[in-house]
Formats: sequence, structure tokens, C-alpha cells
Amino acid sequence: MSEAPVQVMDGCIGCGLCVDSCPFDAIEMVDEVAVITEACRACGECVDACPSGVIVMKEAAEAVLTDYKGVMVYAEHRNGRVHPVSYELLGKAQELAAQLMEPVYAVIVGSGVGAGAEELVSRGADKVFVYDDPALKDFRDDPYSDLLTQCCNEEKPSIFLVGATSIGRSMGPRVAAQLKTGLTADCTSLSIDDETGFLWQTRPAYGGNIMATIYTPMSRPQMATVRYKMFPEAKKVDNPKGVIINKTVNMNMVKDRVKVLGFEEAKEQVSITDADIIVSGGLGMGESTGFELMQKLATALGGAVGASRPTVDEGWIDYRHQVGLSGRTVRPQVYLACGISGAVQHQAGMKTSDVIIAVNKDPEAPIFRISNLGVVGDLYEVVPRLIEKIKEQ
Repeated sequence: MSEAPVQVMDGCIGCGLCVDSCPFDAIEMVDEVAVITEACRACGECVDACPSGVIVMKEAAEAVLTDYKGVMVYAEHRNGRVHPVSYELLGKAQELAAQLMEPVYAVIVGSGVGAGAEELVSRGADKVFVYDDPALKDFRDDPYSDLLTQCCNEEKPSIFLVGATSIGRSMGPRVAAQLKTGLTADCTSLSIDDETGFLWQTRPAYGGNIMATIYTPMSRPQMATVRYKMFPEAKKVDNPKGVIINKTVNMNMVKDRVKVLGFEEAKEQVSITDADIIVSGGLGMGESTGFELMQKLATALGGAVGASRPTVDEGWIDYRHQVGLSGRTVRPQVYLACGISGAVQHQAGMKTSDVIIAVNKDPEAPIFRISNLGVVGDLYEVVPRLIEKIKEQ
């Protein structure tokens, strides 16, 4: 128990207030004296709670944190092809690592991922750790989480970034729990505090009404899942000097409780996360058939159809079309919002679009405040005329 980063000095009165204050159940009463166990995460709650002032932080706690160096990115992939969010995270990792003067790492897990590892090196990763095994062809939470935990324990990165995709949101918390560290989910901004060197992780809170900045002072790595389309992708570098390190995979040493019987990809003409042009419909359409008009406009423009959350809640369109805080974050060249009022939750998912065009009957609709172009009018009059003009061109 001497390894705990907090210690109890002589003079404990056995009041037990520290036991009640500990969120990690890391304090036990032995012979009416508080004892700190190895489960301690040095949060400091017991230090504040102790009326006798005999619980103190050990200097060794800070020394442990200095053992962690490097900014690591989980390189998510589909059939060996690295997901673009990973390149975005790699670019941000390079920026953060430059401030900390630490190396940039990437880790990729799967089968036949050699080409993806080489691409990560070409984009500036100093080291790429590869877990390649035929048994890892299909993503499963258990083995992927165990191997990423193993990599973090061996390499000790100070920061570990994961894309806030369906995979990242499922796997990230598992890894954080195994590492006994904190995790900030769905971040939209990352920065380094100049004074402490801690990672400041900013994310929407209270339904997007405020932005919360969170940091992890007493455990490592500092973990965050980050929304797609938040940062520019890492560019290819001249004469890359990174190395690929193949890690040993022993499937008998990891959990694997799920067997994938098959995979059927959702059929959609253009994914809204990849589309350069998005035409989104909201409750202002009045009825679900309004999406037929949105599809006609999207087809004419070569774009994809998006939607606000209320239309998805009404069952007018599938969830995969939802744009916003609880849907997908998009960053197209052109975003057309038709019949969408523009609540902050929706804006959080599309306000970084290059050009925003809004069509709404209400001239006071919040969407107009962030729009480059706005049309006050009935979308059932405006959109058909717009389609006609596009076809004329």
C-alpha cells in the first residue's frame, strides 16, 4: 500500500470522513487509522476532508506523471483504410506535441493494416504501433480495448486521442476504465495550458448551452474522444522519418466474447460526413414528404440529405442523416438549412461549414445569425425554383 500517491501522517483520529469522501473507495480504516490503498487516484478529496490535516499528497505522485511522454492517436480504419478522423487527430497531435516537445505516436489494430501504418508515417507520425492479426479483421470492443490498453501501459503516452465515431465512443471508455484514467467525450477543442502543461479538453455541455473545459491533473494518459470534422488533416511530409513497430498479438491473452457473423453496410448515396454539399430539412417542412423535396435538391447539387434532430425523433428520416450535437458533425463546402430554426444543438454540428444558406419563413430564426446567405420565405416555393435554376445551368 506504500505505492499510493497520498499518505496518512501520524495523528489520525479515526473519524472516517476521508472514507466517505473518496470517490474511488481507496481508503480503509485499519485499527481506527485511515489507510490509503493502491486504488488511490490522488484526486485530493480526502486531503480536503481531513479535519486533522494529516492526509497529504506525496511528491512521488507528480514524479509518476513525468514518466508519461508522447501524444498518441488511435488510427481507426475500415478494411485497412484509415478513417479520415484519424488524420485529423494526427494533425492536432503534432500541434500539441510541438508545444510539449514530445513525440507523436499512432496505434492501429486490425488485419492487413500495413498500408495504413505506412500512410500514418508519411503524414508525420514518429512511431506507429501495429497490432496485426487475422483474428482482428472485424472490430470487437474486447480485444481492441485490451490491446490499446496494453500499448498505453507499455509506451506510456501523456495524451491519448480517439475519434468520437461509433467505434471510438464505444471503445474509448473501456480503455480509460482499464487504465484508471479520465476521459472527456465528444471534444470540439484541444489545447495545452501554458502554465501546467495539462491538456485542456473542451466539449459542449448542458445540451450545447455552455462549453466545458476539462483537464486531468492526477492520472495519465489524458484521454479524449474528438468529434470528426473539427480539425484539418495532417499533411504528408517530405522525407518522413517515422518508424513502424509491429507488436506481438496473443489472442489467448485478450478477452473476445463476441463473434461477428456478418456485416451489412447501410446503403446511402452520399454520407453526410463526407459530402461537400448538404441539404438539410427541419420541422419547418411540416411533414415527412418534405424530405422528398430535399432529396431532389441534393441530387441536383450532387450532395447529401441531412436532418435536424426533431425530424429524426418524429420518424421522418433515419438517424444517420441527423446533424447536430447528438448526431453527426459535418463540415461541407455548402450547407443548406431548409425549415431549420437553428437551435444551438444543431449549430454545434454544422457551424464550421464553409458557406451556410438558410431558408426559413421566420426572419428571427437563429439560423440566420450564422448564415452567409438567407432567404425569408416558404421553402416549398423557394426550393422548387432553386432546383429549376440549377437544372437550367
